[in-house]
Amino acid sequence: MNVLQCLQHAQVLGLPRLEAQLLLLHALGRPLHDRAWLLAHDTDAVPAEQVATFTAFAHRRLQLEPVAYIVGQKEFFGLTLHIDKRVLDPRDDTEVLVEWALACGQSFNATRYLDLGTGSGAIALALQSQHKGAQVTAVDASADALKVAMHNARQLDLDLSFLQSDWFSQVTGEFDVIVSNPPYIEAQDPHLVHLHHEPLAALVSGDDGLEDLRIIVQNALPHLVSGGWLLLEHGWQQAPQVRALLENAGFKQVQSKLDLAGIERCSGGQK
Repeated sequence: MNVLQCLQHAQVLGLPRLEAQLLLLHALGRPLHDRAWLLAHDTDAVPAEQVATFTAFAHRRLQLEPVAYIVGQKEFFGLTLHIDKRVLDPRDDTEVLVEWALACGQSFNATRYLDLGTGSGAIALALQSQHKGAQVTAVDASADALKVAMHNARQLDLDLSFLQSDWFSQVTGEFDVIVSNPPYIEAQDPHLVHLHHEPLAALVSGDDGLEDLRIIVQNALPHLVSGGWLLLEHGWQQAPQVRALLENAGFKQVQSKLDLAGIERCSGGQK
């Protein structure tokens, strides 16, 4: 088979073209951004061993394994992150949360950011990369997740602090901006069947999906400076409930931000 035939075969199996291209580049040992190479070499023969590798990748993806797990990396906010099954696959919509946090952080000198439930470190690393003078602390309850985040920080040569903590339990001090993309899926959500490759503890938050969001909102104020912001990602239908949680806890300027699809994806408020 040549390059074009490999891609056509994957699309017949049901893979989107972009995913097929990324998996073929990975099977060929080429950089994932080198899609132009595939177009320029579409008649090149692919060795049988690499065809077999590519086919195995395609079948893993058809079993709903995220592309990021198969290729071992994901682009997020211009950064190339190592990703594996110890952490969630970062979603593009989370970049909205980063942009909001950066905007709020401009009001402070030597901004102190706290990223709760950092996972791969995507949010914390994006903040540090864009706001060089900031102090960023990345928190996660999972030691395995922190290992991934610290590896990414070393690879990207970004200097930030890491702390193992169940939300605020080990956190001390005050911050200017606290951000979090916590678990927010309901325990009985039928869509979980499509996410079975990802760590369940990073997805599910009680019967209504709000358990962790409640904990964060109820405990955030003592860790914020006056005028500081708490910014949270949540499910597509949860914005009204999260705004109510923030208002009931005493936050002001409570509002929501839209994701790339025009859905209220993040909500936050100010101390």
